Amino acid sequence: MIRLEHLTKRFPRPAAQEFTAVDGLTFEVTRGEVLALLGPNGAGKTTTVRMLAAIFGPSEGRAWIDDLDVVTEAQQVRHQVGLLTEFPSLYDRMAPLPYLDYFGELQGVSRHDRRTRAEALLRRFDLWSLRDRQLGTFSKGMRQKMALCRALIHQPAVLFLDEPTSALDPGAAKGVRDYIRELSQQGCTVVVCTHNLAEAESLAQRIAIIQHGRIVAMGSLAELRRRLLGAPVYELRVAEAEAVRAHLDGLVHVSAWGTDWIRYKVDDPVQTNPALLRRLVSAGAAVISLGEVSRSLEDVYLELVGAEEPGHAS
Repeated sequence: MIRLEHLTKRFPRPAAQEFTAVDGLTFEVTRGEVLALLGPNGAGKTTTVRMLAAIFGPSEGRAWIDDLDVVTEAQQVRHQVGLLTEFPSLYDRMAPLPYLDYFGELQGVSRHDRRTRAEALLRRFDLWSLRDRQLGTFSKGMRQKMALCRALIHQPAVLFLDEPTSALDPGAAKGVRDYIRELSQQGCTVVVCTHNLAEAESLAQRIAIIQHGRIVAMGSLAELRRRLLGAPVYELRVAEAEAVRAHLDGLVHVSAWGTDWIRYKVDDPVQTNPALLRRLVSAGAAVISLGEVSRSLEDVYLELVGAEEPGHAS
């Protein structure tokens, strides 16, 4: 549904060498997939999305949205995509219904469908009771939801979301995440740019980490964990850790331990863990529990990128 080949964007700098914001990106996103695009400030996430949404063209390379070229078929691409920017602007003197009607008309949606779609979206995001109020009176969270309605009014095949829940309270944020999942199940392809790693972990089938304009890692969370963090870590809870440590020698690599727990890494838990438990039971050890230690997307991200780097705006 989205395809990039060596996509590159350079910006001129006064009395200085050109700055490369996006450097040779090549990847694909399938129909109905949710892809999280992560990276520090200035990594190139926003620039990438703006090229894919046909807001401006690349310096080199090509990209397609549903086989439409983002340069030569830019107008058709804009009808296929919905875009929520990090800092959305609204027409403050308009009310929600005429506002959505206006943008629906720009996207070629029929009058009847504009009204039906606008009402459905406003009700979905708890804005229907505010349909006659001027947008200038809306809170930051209401404005965020209104901008999302605008991005969805034409039922786009591809949706680009930049920090979609940044201004929302927990209940509203959950509502937006639930709706993103519904859209994915209906075949809409979604690219989410976010610093909310827990949100990316819960939403995305795949994660792409971008740094200095290049993709430095891409895959499912499980794949990235394995690739960047190595073998899985397990925690064994026992009555007395010191008494059983010797029974683990030659079977697993113990990485840490305490009074009643032991953590170890293992390359093949399917084979090793049952053998380990049999050995401990035969030795009369009092095993309380055994489970894998959860390693989050934050662990993966910080292992690869580290602390956020200072730099230019994305």
